[in-house]
Amino acid sequence: MKKRKYKTRLISDFFGGGKSEKSSSSSFPHQTEPQSGVIYEIYTTQEEQVVPSEDTPQNETRANGSNVPINEEFVYDADLLPCDPGKRIPISYPPNDQDMIRRGFISKGVFQPRNHSFPQTEFGTRLKPYKRHFKEAWYEKYNWLEYNIEKDAAFCFVCYLFKDKTSIPRTDKFVTDGFKVHQGLACRGHNESETSTNKGNFRELLQWLAEKDENVNKVVLKNAPRKSKLICREIQIDLIHACAKETTKLILDELGDDYFAILADESSDVSYKEQLAICIRFVDKTGRVAESFLGVVKMKDTCSLSLRVAIKKMIEDNKLSMPRIRGQGYDGASNMRGESNGLKTLIMNDTPSAYYVHCFAHQLQLTLVAVAKENVDCTWFFEQVGFLLNLMGVSCKRNEMLRDIQAKKILESLELNEKKSGQGLNQELGLPRPGDTRWGSYYRTILNMMSLYPSIFDVLLIVGKTGHRDDGLKAQTMMASFESFQFVFMARLMIVIFGYTNELCQAFQRRDQDIVNAMTFVRLTKDRLLKTREEGWEHFLEGVTSFCAKNNVEVPQMDDSYVPPGRSRRYFEKVTNIHRFRYDIFVSIIDKQLQELNDRFDKVNIELLICMSSFNPINSFAAFDKKKLLKLAEFYPDNFSSTDRKRLGFQLDHFIDDMRSDARFESLQDIGQLSITLVSTNKHSYYQLVYLLLRLVLILPVATASVERVFSATTYVKNKLRNSMGDQLLNDSLVTFIERDFFSRVDNDDIIDRFQGKKTRSGLLPPRPLE
Repeated sequence: MKKRKYKTRLISDFFGGGKSEKSSSSSFPHQTEPQSGVIYEIYTTQEEQVVPSEDTPQNETRANGSNVPINEEFVYDADLLPCDPGKRIPISYPPNDQDMIRRGFISKGVFQPRNHSFPQTEFGTRLKPYKRHFKEAWYEKYNWLEYNIEKDAAFCFVCYLFKDKTSIPRTDKFVTDGFKVHQGLACRGHNESETSTNKGNFRELLQWLAEKDENVNKVVLKNAPRKSKLICREIQIDLIHACAKETTKLILDELGDDYFAILADESSDVSYKEQLAICIRFVDKTGRVAESFLGVVKMKDTCSLSLRVAIKKMIEDNKLSMPRIRGQGYDGASNMRGESNGLKTLIMNDTPSAYYVHCFAHQLQLTLVAVAKENVDCTWFFEQVGFLLNLMGVSCKRNEMLRDIQAKKILESLELNEKKSGQGLNQELGLPRPGDTRWGSYYRTILNMMSLYPSIFDVLLIVGKTGHRDDGLKAQTMMASFESFQFVFMARLMIVIFGYTNELCQAFQRRDQDIVNAMTFVRLTKDRLLKTREEGWEHFLEGVTSFCAKNNVEVPQMDDSYVPPGRSRRYFEKVTNIHRFRYDIFVSIIDKQLQELNDRFDKVNIELLICMSSFNPINSFAAFDKKKLLKLAEFYPDNFSSTDRKRLGFQLDHFIDDMRSDARFESLQDIGQLSITLVSTNKHSYYQLVYLLLRLVLILPVATASVERVFSATTYVKNKLRNSMGDQLLNDSLVTFIERDFFSRVDNDDIIDRFQGKKTRSGLLPPRPLE
């Protein structure tokens, strides 16, 4: 027996190090340069029988010109080795001995990156097999989530041992990138050079973190290990894509294999690209209705056939099934709701139970448009409002004048105790310009206009006297209408009508709104308007007269003949003021609004919705009707066979008795609360068919407000400064920005694993801890 000495080699050689200078920064970038050229004898690691061979050379010079004999047992001193691999003496080991030599390094404490001791007590004897024991020992003592500078080199060694796909270290760079996509901010700046004072959101935030935390500073930007700075465009796009995919995965996990409805709408972005936004509506595991954003698709045209292809591709790409669609929600465009070739018809041909519901908010919008455009007095009033907004809004000087006058009037009112001071009171008001497609937005404009009426009056008076000739004439013309009784009368009437419909519109835009409750709101709005028509004239006229008296507006005698402001009498019948204002305006406009509500929403009030109302839990399920609910089940033949419908009848009998006897279900106000309570009490598992029918009712969409929120977010994410961003990047950025609640729940490890799995990276990533 003869003792055989093993020559050790620098640990970085096991990481792919060699003679190239590129490898010198790959191992331990923060290691200081030690003394070079020091060689000395080390230890014996194993006793082994060696049979000398005659052919074995006893004394040769190395191929690289080194004078160190091959048969001499010399090793490197880890504390004195040079960082440059080209200055080290290359040593080769037999393949069968390499694992044993690695264990020898660890057991002897040779591996000491950056002057920090690598944990060695756990590794001397437990690395057999070394992969499993190394991971257990490492994670037992060090929590890899608490990343710091001492562990960076050890992470590189872990990655090498287990031959994971290389990627990036788990550092605060993920915090920076996650914050950016959560807030919808741009990654890159206009000038990202070292001399730039504004390198963009990502680099500036990363630099700020580095300045605040020394540990962060040691592993980012110039000090990043293996030069993994993660600041190039391709890396950032891959990270955002990984974030979006994991967010969508979390949404789909929440959906599971359940049924869902689709909501879609098309619009153009800032670069005039037609985009189709798609959302899904489903009932989550807690019984709550959820509407989540799925993605946007670039459309070359918006014909119904192209829309169907885009929706089908989006559904299949997310591993959903078209036959599981149980509802559709679009606007009233012909390509969407066409009976022969519309999108809803094409999808119903594939899935007959995917019932279409015209967006309630869009239908309400059409009723307001019809009233505003088909009534002469309403048309005159809105033209005057537009004329006033143009006159006041185009000049910053007039806006500032309006603020100053309003502030003085508020101070005077406070001194006279006419107004109270306090938090939220006497806020500064403006004249917001209403939206082009949302007539409901006129409500806030008219409300502010009447609150600022005396201040606007003073501004018009000043501009009419001292303004430029053109502006002065416009102000004088506007003043003739603005201080008339008819203008005040119409403004107050629009506040009443838009006030009722605004509450209805707000109810439609709730994500958890169900279709039964929405129809109840429509009925209540009709009742309020009808009551105002029949009984509200005296109270309304009293309010208008009081406002006019307070603001010095002349009130005509109701028995006198009507005189139109700023218009010829020839265009109007000779009637009294009471007839003109009460019947021709007040009653006529309210009747037109009621007629539009009845015409448009009665089209939705089909037998399907009548049956749904039997689920309403108000007043101890007073509307419950077993026959209607059994009829409702017939609308879904794929979900309820003839046998299931018989079982459903027995379950409904037990269900209604249980609900009326359980105190937890007494105060429920809608079927959404009913679903949540059934899940929280675990009664949904006892009445499975009843709960399935309830879910199908909740899935039917009410409005496309969630889709319209996508386009509002698009204007923020893809603005004029980012108008060239790609379609995939836009989609990924919107997913993380809109679904930030889901994104905040995504595990960073899942994002990193997806990122590293996309392709091979140049950086290194430590593996996950053992379960």
